[in-house]
Amino acid sequence: MPRSPMFTATASLSLTLALALAGCSGGTQSGSGSAKAGGFSVAVGEPDHLTPGRSTVGWDELRVLFAPLVTVDQQGKVSYVQAESVTSTDARHWTIKLRSGWKFHNGEAVTAQSYADAWNTTAYGPNGWAANGQLAGIDGYAALNPAKGTPKTKTLSGVKVVDATTLKVTLSSPDSQFPLQLTPNQTGFYPMPKAAFTDPGAYDKKPIGNGPFKMTSAWTTDKGTTVSGYAAYQGTKPKASAITFKSYTDLNTAYTDVQAGNTDLAYVPVSKYGQAEADFGDRLYTYEAPSLEFMGLPLYDKRFEDVRLRRALSMAIDRSAVNKAIYGGLYTPATSLTPPSEVGAETEVCDACAYDPAAAKKLLAEAGGWSGELTITYPGGLGLDELYKAVANQIRQNLGISDVRAEPTADWAEFSEKVIGKKITGLSHAHWGALYPSMQNTLRGIFTEAGGCVCSNYSDGDVDQLLQQADSATGAASAQRLYNDAQKRILQDSPVIPLFYGSYIYASTDRVTGVSVGPADVDLSGISVVG
Repeated sequence: MPRSPMFTATASLSLTLALALAGCSGGTQSGSGSAKAGGFSVAVGEPDHLTPGRSTVGWDELRVLFAPLVTVDQQGKVSYVQAESVTSTDARHWTIKLRSGWKFHNGEAVTAQSYADAWNTTAYGPNGWAANGQLAGIDGYAALNPAKGTPKTKTLSGVKVVDATTLKVTLSSPDSQFPLQLTPNQTGFYPMPKAAFTDPGAYDKKPIGNGPFKMTSAWTTDKGTTVSGYAAYQGTKPKASAITFKSYTDLNTAYTDVQAGNTDLAYVPVSKYGQAEADFGDRLYTYEAPSLEFMGLPLYDKRFEDVRLRRALSMAIDRSAVNKAIYGGLYTPATSLTPPSEVGAETEVCDACAYDPAAAKKLLAEAGGWSGELTITYPGGLGLDELYKAVANQIRQNLGISDVRAEPTADWAEFSEKVIGKKITGLSHAHWGALYPSMQNTLRGIFTEAGGCVCSNYSDGDVDQLLQQADSATGAASAQRLYNDAQKRILQDSPVIPLFYGSYIYASTDRVTGVSVGPADVDLSGISVVG
């Protein structure tokens, strides 16, 4: 599925790849052979770019070629990597101190200017780089992205280089979550050396990073490449000496190759969820992703104005039964709008997410019932048929609505056009994946007018105010409380129907150990080769 900011800000290559390849047919493994001695192999999709600010399907590679400023663990604790500190007294004016002595793979020093140059290039609208929007909160972004005409400047006014290891960043408004935005999946915040700007074409095929691995050869279309450990890396050293990235056009083929021992690690496609545990046992690795699978509602349609109707539809769905039957129990039924992997997120706050067919039928009657057909529209060709057929059957049986149909579009493009054009007349598929593990990203993305997702058709002044207060909070606990207050306020209106929290699910051979999946997806640097 093409990644569209209207519907997803997917947090990982794996999730993007799973969606992108789910509808492919006849795909075969393009890479061949075993991993380099002392290394292991990983199944990936063919990247569009390997320049950090440009890439949309190359994140596994970028996360080993580049080191982020910070990382965040499963408890939300920020750890510094290339940064020595990220501080602010008012959540608007930030000082980033870099660790000295770090070098790019070509020996060039990593400096504050390396970051400023990369950020300015990514934020410059005419370049059309994919990560442009990640820098939208910095002062001067609007000037680099005017509604009409060519920008009159090429640099962000909110980014100032103080010295070789100090960067001053001024945001357009206070944002308590700024440190979390500097984590690995926000590739627009990576630094780049001078070579990235002198020969951008060559750099895109063989980027020079500041991370634990370096490219030994340029990426070869349909075959991939091998990266080797960077001896001068100043951070935690990787456990393996090399990683071979093998390009696939079909995740089902990659899954089979891991079973056969031809590839060491692959993301599990949704079509294999039901059998994955039996196939791999303790070599199956699952982590709840900062993403939400849900259904949107056409709130512009008067038939959906009554909140009791919206709640009835949600309460008629047995999420646990659907999860077990279709996903092999590998998903987690949603009980909130913000996934538990997002820092400080409360769960068990969505009472309309609880399966209660009797209460649902009563609410529907109080709302005046339903007349005519009820459709669930979803993009065809992505393996979503069984999910929405099951949901349609449950609504039909539990609410007594006789004509409930799951209707696929021809493809993602048609689905996108229908949603954007407000041509949906019933429920519709929706997904949001946060690029950094903060409630801010999900709540602002789905439930504000300025968010990247048009799938909720919802905004509210009270919610906007709570989110602004949370953004401006200088203490983490205060910010988390306000974000949770915002999601509880949204849930009073039940503008969407949460279904599941997304998952990162990987399978491996017995040649590797130490496979760990967390907020930034699988940690390739922590994997060891044992056989």
